[in-house]
Amino acid sequence: AGSTPVSGTKKANLCWLFYFSQLVNFNVKILLIEPYYTGSHKHWADGYKKHSVHEIRILSMKGQFWKWRMHGGAITLAQKFNDLDWNPDLIMATDMLDLSTFLALTKRRSYNVPTALYFHENQLCYPWSPNDRDIQHTRDTHYGFINYVSALTADQLFFNSEFHMNSFLNALPPFLKQFPDHKGLDSVDSIRKKSKSLYLGMDLKKFDGHRIDPGDKPLILWNHRWEYDKNPESFFWLLEKIMNDGHEFNLAILGENFSQSPSIFDQAQTTFKDSIVKWGYAETFDEYARWLWKADILPVTSDQEFFGVSVMEAIYCNTWPILPNRLTYPELLPDKQHKDHLYSDDTEILEKVIWAIDHIEKIRASQVRFISEPFDWKTMAPIYDKAMRSVL
Repeated sequence: AGSTPVSGTKKANLCWLFYFSQLVNFNVKILLIEPYYTGSHKHWADGYKKHSVHEIRILSMKGQFWKWRMHGGAITLAQKFNDLDWNPDLIMATDMLDLSTFLALTKRRSYNVPTALYFHENQLCYPWSPNDRDIQHTRDTHYGFINYVSALTADQLFFNSEFHMNSFLNALPPFLKQFPDHKGLDSVDSIRKKSKSLYLGMDLKKFDGHRIDPGDKPLILWNHRWEYDKNPESFFWLLEKIMNDGHEFNLAILGENFSQSPSIFDQAQTTFKDSIVKWGYAETFDEYARWLWKADILPVTSDQEFFGVSVMEAIYCNTWPILPNRLTYPELLPDKQHKDHLYSDDTEILEKVIWAIDHIEKIRASQVRFISEPFDWKTMAPIYDKAMRSVL
């Protein structure tokens, strides 16, 4: 530059460096496909669109009939895509989409568009209810196979935790071995090579405006779905044991409940009638956020969790977590927090909850929200944006 001579080779290198610096920061047009657009799936899609520097358009279907969404959603969404007057640089779908069918039906428009698949959950590892009709008729493998073929099809796979990624990859060989021949076991390595973890982004800042003071008695919180994989039996066994030992507490049971929720909830409503201050789904976000801020202790007994949205929301609102030393929790908590917040058996969780009740003022003075803060979109959106560029 200036009066300094620059050789042709150096000029070429400088031009390439300038081009590359622009390339690593370029904006991408992303088509985000969500066949099950409700709950945490919807919040995730909307949150990334809101906080990303990329141009994101969401192609979605109403979040209901999840099995039919996995079977037939690709057909409807392919029609919607073919009607779009807009061409994406990247297609990112979630695990509820049959990606291979979608790409087959859109090949004239999608044949040269890179694809990524984001796994919120997967049907190889997700625990099925023994009462499910597909289990009873041995049809449950269909949904895991859709996940498998979609994983084969995508250029890049993202999982919402390391635990989730490893669970899926480890489940593939035994899943494929059940078939009669041409089992495709060598495909597992190709899937492994294009798999990465990408933690869930969350809009946690929205909880900030709803902070309220705690009550008199320690408030124990349940804010998960009312389903058997969250292990409500162990949760209510724990509380009954604590209550019978003479420890006083209030109880808030939130979360989405369904028509076929485990019967233990009906029993618990009677058992803990004198302790319950909230029972049932919070109809508004404002109400939900206030209960999280009001809560003191969050004992978690889940048998299955690929990330833990409700847990991270409660922690952000400074609710003291007591979590199993398994599933995704050890990787989401800093190592220094493991001793205080992770338990290994029934005896240990009982001791930790009783200690929290007996030291409630210390619990309330503690600041645990820093555990969840890294998952806010303010931090996660740039990580996602970089990950999406990497697919290209």
